[in-house]
Amino acid sequence: MRAIITTTFLLCCSNIFMTFAWYGHLKNLSNKPWIIAALISWGIALFEYLIQVPANRIGFQAMDLGQLKILQEAITLSIFVPFSVFFMKEQMRLDFLWAGLCILGAVFFIFRQKMFG
Repeated sequence: MRAIITTTFLLCCSNIFMTFAWYGHLKNLSNKPWIIAALISWGIALFEYLIQVPANRIGFQAMDLGQLKILQEAITLSIFVPFSVFFMKEQMRLDFLWAGLCILGAVFFIFRQKMFG
């Protein structure tokens, strides 16, 4: 259980970096050449990888690859929604809720064998 908690925490941290690397330039660097945005994004992504790679190695000790991937997707959505609403100033939409419910369903199905034996 400790490996899952540690993995979840590290993946949350890495996903914050990843989200800013992938999308932050759309707000802050939209008036710069794309190559500048790409280089800055790569710099941010380096920190993401420095956290994500150990997180996946730790997580793979307690979860199979499918579980690890679905966990990552659930974390991605839980980081992306606040990022898009608070940082990018996108309007909150009901589609975020529906997507979240779909991801929760995926989490349930991929982990149900572990939860229910």
